[in-house]
Amino acid sequence: MKVDVYNLKGEKIGMTLLPKEIFNLKVNPDLIHQVVVSQIANRRSVIAHTKERWEVRGGGKKPWRQKGTGRARHGSIRSPLWRGGGVTFGPTKERVFKKKINKKIKRKALFMAFSAKAKNNLLIILDKLELDRAKTKLMAKILEKLPCDRKSSLIALPTVDKNIILATRNLPEVETIEVRNLNCLDLLSLKYLILPKE
Repeated sequence: MKVDVYNLKGEKIGMTLLPKEIFNLKVNPDLIHQVVVSQIANRRSVIAHTKERWEVRGGGKKPWRQKGTGRARHGSIRSPLWRGGGVTFGPTKERVFKKKINKKIKRKALFMAFSAKAKNNLLIILDKLELDRAKTKLMAKILEKLPCDRKSSLIALPTVDKNIILATRNLPEVETIEVRNLNCLDLLSLKYLILPKE
């Protein structure tokens, strides 16, 4: 599978061959969906937490004696029946939303996401991606000349490049990620994938 290679001026300077075992797979949407759902679930942090009767402050003393008052018997003012008491069956931080996905499935789904980008012409290969200074204006000009034209794009970097990360940080709908951290969710969240040839 051949794709065009661009320079930083947005000019086509040649073509490169993509490995077919990564970029030429048949896409299975169900598999990708399964992986994305698990990623979203694993990123979810539990916030809602209600206190049970043992967590609510106070209520150590019996409000009144057991017998002889004519009122119902109670052992604590922090019972769920009382105002200011604990909550029965409320949401707690002990809930677990994590979903396990096998490594091979996760890897295959990632390759399918790459294949989908390549087939839909949403993959942009650059001969090199370097900036002398961390200037947002420079990065914006580069992206305007490329086929993505500053639309939502994910720039995958071989290593951490502070200049590029700082230059893209303030651009809306443009994100940077290290190649080793690429995943289905980030690939599908943004339209274009920009990769240096290396």
